[in-house]
Amino acid sequence: MLRRNPRTHRGRLGIAATAAGLLAALLTATPAGAVPGPGDIPEKKISSSAQAEVEAAIESGEIPGVDEIVHSDNIEHVSNTPKDLLPGTNSDLAFQGDYAFSGNYDGFKIFDIKNPKKPKVVAQVLCPGSQNDISVSGDLLFLSTDSSRSDDSCNSTTQPVTEKSSWEGMKIFDISDIRNPQYVASVETACGSHTHTLVPDRDDVYVYVSSYSPNAAYPDCQPPHDGISVIKVPTDAPETAAIVNFPVLFPGEGELGGGNPGSPVNPGVSRTTGCHDITALPSRKIAAGACMGDGILLDISDPANPKVIEQVQDNVNFAFWHSATFNTDADKVVFTDELGGGGMATCNAEIGPNRGANGIYDLVGKGRNLELRFAGYYKIPRHQAETENCVAHNGSIVPVRGKDIMVQSWYQGGVSVWDFTDSAHPKEIAYFERGPLPNGAGGGTWSTYWYNGYLYSNDMAKGFDVLKLNDRRTNQANGVHLKGLNAQTQPEYFKR
Repeated sequence: MLRRNPRTHRGRLGIAATAAGLLAALLTATPAGAVPGPGDIPEKKISSSAQAEVEAAIESGEIPGVDEIVHSDNIEHVSNTPKDLLPGTNSDLAFQGDYAFSGNYDGFKIFDIKNPKKPKVVAQVLCPGSQNDISVSGDLLFLSTDSSRSDDSCNSTTQPVTEKSSWEGMKIFDISDIRNPQYVASVETACGSHTHTLVPDRDDVYVYVSSYSPNAAYPDCQPPHDGISVIKVPTDAPETAAIVNFPVLFPGEGELGGGNPGSPVNPGVSRTTGCHDITALPSRKIAAGACMGDGILLDISDPANPKVIEQVQDNVNFAFWHSATFNTDADKVVFTDELGGGGMATCNAEIGPNRGANGIYDLVGKGRNLELRFAGYYKIPRHQAETENCVAHNGSIVPVRGKDIMVQSWYQGGVSVWDFTDSAHPKEIAYFERGPLPNGAGGGTWSTYWYNGYLYSNDMAKGFDVLKLNDRRTNQANGVHLKGLNAQTQPEYFKR
């Protein structure tokens, strides 16, 4: 049974404002998931009276206190491992066997999670580069660099993107010795690598690199940049990894290319200049892409040559198409809208339930004649304070036959477990969150994924959390065992 959270019903803290200092911090020292675009809410400084209102709400119990943990009765907080030698922003997660791999803007960390109640750090690798989106396949670990660096080494320093010699792209590590990862290869990619997606193909792994926001002043990130970089990695010779294709996903004329033109044609919508994230479903040979102003489906039957087979837009409520997740039956796709780039307070009454939310699309048709049909929105019902950056972010399916259930991060909105079996009427069934960070700081949980009976969450500021979901609607998932999980390479949970 859910504990009643007064924020579901409160109205006085639903203010659509964010401190200028919060946004600046998120985009520099602790960057958010995406660079804010035209869908951003105009930033305002929090007035002393507004800050006092938040403090009064904490004092009255209307919202949790600073750093206070609250959760529904059906979630247990199993453990927390604070950040240690890598003080940067925690980002994405990947899993293999009894290990969890945690991305961090300063590098990555490897946890032994054989006992989820007591995760053990077995390796920490210092290798700065923003995002450090992470995936694992066999003995290889892949790391995205989406900031302009002086070179491709782990000792690089920041360097202006206008410098031709600057580097950003993919890094590859050998983790055959799990306690001593070795850097083995790098591949520079146009506009860097914000995120990446692994597509296995026999003895090779293809890497789809998503990046965006070109500029004529950037030598290695020229407009229109309306596609993705495809890297081929021979698993027995990863040092030979190289770009094999740059498929144009949004063909069009001129510097803008194709895709959503964004503002001012579609006010408040990001112009499509690449993709933010792609989720592959290798068992069906399809992928779903979240590409700034567009949502797409891809045919990946030829991994080196992905082709767009469906394209949708939502120019009313979606500002920035951020990520995608298939349900277990592959007849639905959940797209997330990262309104405000992850650095603003959007989980409040003023913004409402449809912006900064998930869009649920039913997938109809057969073969390559697939269509995406909008069915409904989902947003957490727990309104957050104006100091809390909150918006839909990374999550995964909780594998239950006959049900569509997802766990998902919402930055300072915490972790939400929600049921979208009825696409038009999704509902939250469990949650975990902390109260506001001190002094209006930005943070919260970046990624939360189900893996072999537990929920693993990477909090940008607080570290690595392990949660246990105890609910009759989801307990069936405890019988599912995966050998590994990269959320952007979605497994087939149940054999068809």
